[in-house]
Amino acid sequence: MAADDQAVLTEERDESIDVGRGLDALDTPTERRVPWWRRFATSVLPPIVAVVLFIVVWQILWASAIWPEFKLPSPEAVFGTIGAEFASGQALSIIWTSISRAVLGFLFALVIGTPLGLLVATVPVVRSAIGPILTGLQSLPSVAWVPAAVLWFGLTDGTIYFVVLMGAVPSIANGLVSGIEQVPPLLPRVGYAMGASRSQAARLIMLPAALPGFFAGLKQGWAFSWRSLMAAEIIATSPSLGFGLGAYLNQGQSLSDMPSVMAAILLILIVGIGVELIAFRPAERRILRARGLATGP
Repeated sequence: MAADDQAVLTEERDESIDVGRGLDALDTPTERRVPWWRRFATSVLPPIVAVVLFIVVWQILWASAIWPEFKLPSPEAVFGTIGAEFASGQALSIIWTSISRAVLGFLFALVIGTPLGLLVATVPVVRSAIGPILTGLQSLPSVAWVPAAVLWFGLTDGTIYFVVLMGAVPSIANGLVSGIEQVPPLLPRVGYAMGASRSQAARLIMLPAALPGFFAGLKQGWAFSWRSLMAAEIIATSPSLGFGLGAYLNQGQSLSDMPSVMAAILLILIVGIGVELIAFRPAERRILRARGLATGP
């Protein structure tokens, strides 16, 4: 009987070990090596095909002469304008003026929006007081701030940055609020039980746990800051403000130069896509992969 009991205990112990290994395997993110050609076919090739199809349709519409040349220029004319701007060096200066403003304004918005979002998410009185205001500001078109900013700050960089802040801060703050709302209530309680202060719990527990939702708010905040910047540069034009993409677009419209207008639109689009692909998408993959939510290459 003793031998039989020992065998039963050994079998049960082996089964519990197998169950534990199975649970560990479920918790461990699995990474699969994907061949380069498959990554190219699924990630790089589709946007290239989409761009080629867009240009083909554009060329067909231009060749059909449905609209006059001054309304729909040919792809050759638009890309020729872009090439000429790069050859003269003006394109890089224009792009840098706008990108530097957008990045600096976004960083200012991050510094303001992050503590504001923490306050709204963790202090009920603050949430009741300014939570609806933040939501309303997020839905307010950024272009509405430009006339007021011009009257307040004049045709200075202060006008540009104010409009960018008013476009980006509400999105960043609301993104952090949304991320914190998705944090399990047990996590801060554990922190308090271990002796963490309110500020330590917010900095060391709430922020890391809310990072995926917060990052979504950062992406939206960047999109709003870029759109706000373009609105400000289009309306508030002055030699003292420099010459960015919005001013370049406004100049093309003033001169009835449709190739320049289309070139400006394409450059604005390319910069927006480039920032997403170079900065935000890799960071988002790292965040999701660290939490076992993304296992792709």
